[in-house]
Amino acid sequence: MNLHVINTGNFKLDGGAMFGVIPKSLWESQYAADENNLCNFSMRCLVVETDGRKIIIDAGLGTKQDEKFLRYYYLNGDDSLESSMRSHGISNKEITDVILTHLHFDHCGGAVEYDRVTQSYQPAFPSAVYWISRDQWDWAINPNPREKASCLKENFMPLMEHGCIRFIEKNIFLFPQIEIKLFYGHTAGLAIPILHIGENKTLVYAADLFPTAAHFPVSWVCGYDTQPLVSIRERTEFLNEAYEKQYTFFFEHDIRTECCTLKQTEKGIRPDRFMTLAEFLRLKY
Repeated sequence: MNLHVINTGNFKLDGGAMFGVIPKSLWESQYAADENNLCNFSMRCLVVETDGRKIIIDAGLGTKQDEKFLRYYYLNGDDSLESSMRSHGISNKEITDVILTHLHFDHCGGAVEYDRVTQSYQPAFPSAVYWISRDQWDWAINPNPREKASCLKENFMPLMEHGCIRFIEKNIFLFPQIEIKLFYGHTAGLAIPILHIGENKTLVYAADLFPTAAHFPVSWVCGYDTQPLVSIRERTEFLNEAYEKQYTFFFEHDIRTECCTLKQTEKGIRPDRFMTLAEFLRLKY
């Protein structure tokens, strides 16, 4: 299995929204905010080469949205989905599978692009099967008021129209080394990929289950979570599993940290060693 970090750019969100009811005096010591209470977050994706497939997990925000929409998110950084993939010698046409953890715009926007020649929306990865949980699809096509602004139909309805979606119905090994577990606190059917790279070497693509390494206290859930008490239960159960089985976490949104291992402390399970993905892959267990 070969893994490649795909940096698609950064964006800013309100710190209170990202840390929910936790007082700023606590969370800001772990994740800095600017003078407008905005925190800078990455949109870090992952390409996995395994069993003759090239799989991308999530696709960033994309380039379809207009300036009116984007001005709320303060896009920054020099990376893009296209340039980052090109730096690894990977083209969109080579991608065989796209795993979308969920259908919020910052995770799936890059999955669809606008073709100015045909004036239509097209799959950004034309040869790929797109994997989405059935529960998330049903949730996103009829979004609740909390998520309506995040579930933009131009980001996923064209995929259905082009017949390239396959649904994940339950916890499953999607491929021999890629396990998918579904969660329901952040949004219904959040699909978390767990990469079984080798004996005792496992990487969790954390998505919005744990957006950053600062979110490991299980009560530090996002204000965006639709069911925060469910989030706390799910996070507690999964974190116990991750610690017991020595999983390493890969962060989509932590602008400072790509990966971390875990340790048990008096306050619960917390990050232990911080590292890049390249450093994780070099680790010997």
